[in-house]
Amino acid sequence: MTTFQLSGLNHAQFLPLLNLTDAELGEQGIVRKQATSQPGFPCRISLEDAAIGDELFLLPYWHHQVNSPYKALGPIYIRIGVTQAILPPGLVPDYVTRRVISIRAYDQQNMMVAADVSPGIDMAQRIEQLLCDSDVSYIHLHNAKQGCFSCLASRVGVP
Repeated sequence: MTTFQLSGLNHAQFLPLLNLTDAELGEQGIVRKQATSQPGFPCRISLEDAAIGDELFLLPYWHHQVNSPYKALGPIYIRIGVTQAILPPGLVPDYVTRRVISIRAYDQQNMMVAADVSPGIDMAQRIEQLLCDSDVSYIHLHNAKQGCFSCLASRVGVP
């Protein structure tokens, strides 16, 4: 039985950025970019790599905004004009499988209880294994080479 579902970031939180000039974006540490290779510009909203020529924002993002020592901010790419991906349970997209992934499991107190680095192709199995531990509340995937947040893996289908 599949016990997880991957989801992208909610696009609505980024809509105000569309009205800002490059100078205003720069004041917030945000850079407007254009994808120059594929893969290479992974969108944290759509959970897809941007196509060459797609416009993106590269910005600092609080991917773990919690009251814990594991509170974390890091750089992410988001494509302009896409909506939040919530994938079918058990699906791990190419966006993940083509990368080396750092997997980080957290408990209900937002404390890390397990971590590993694996080829993305192994992520479904690794997520399922970690979710066998009842202490694991949720999982973050990170692109291991750059260290940036990739997506959230949540429990589904389990009482």
